[in-house]
Amino acid sequence: MLAFIQTLFEIALLRKGPDQIPRSNILLSLAVLLWVLAVLCQVAVIQSIDESDFVMELFSALIGVICFSAIVVAFGKTPRLTQTITAILGCGALLAFTFAFAYVLLQLIGSPVLTLLVVWAIVLWSVSVKGHIIASAIDRHWYAGLAIAVAVFIFQHVVHAYISAP
Repeated sequence: MLAFIQTLFEIALLRKGPDQIPRSNILLSLAVLLWVLAVLCQVAVIQSIDESDFVMELFSALIGVICFSAIVVAFGKTPRLTQTITAILGCGALLAFTFAFAYVLLQLIGSPVLTLLVVWAIVLWSVSVKGHIIASAIDRHWYAGLAIAVAVFIFQHVVHAYISAP
């Protein structure tokens, strides 16, 4: 378990790729569980979000998983699919925990501008991590992976805006 978390940290720091994670449905399930716990942690510590935001985050993650899965399959790298999704969800969980922890600390400082900057820094880093993971999974340059991750991020937010519109 500790080795898995350490590998996720290494991937989130762009030092390793998803190929360092063994193909395992158990690890994929563990990554999903970690991700759900991380998002629940955010719901618990951030007063401005609630259960409906949790459901929307779940739906957004599903869209992301579907998009990234389609890209991996389209590039003919289906055997890497489990590792890729495990890395995306696992690193997403680590970044979500980081987000919740940073939010709590920054609320103690009381600077909304600093909080907003840190939130956006974590969001941008998250997109770059997903770009790194997808680029590694499909054997393309990091810039191609980043472009794909940005496109998926934008698509997720367009769908979110569409669903949330009155």
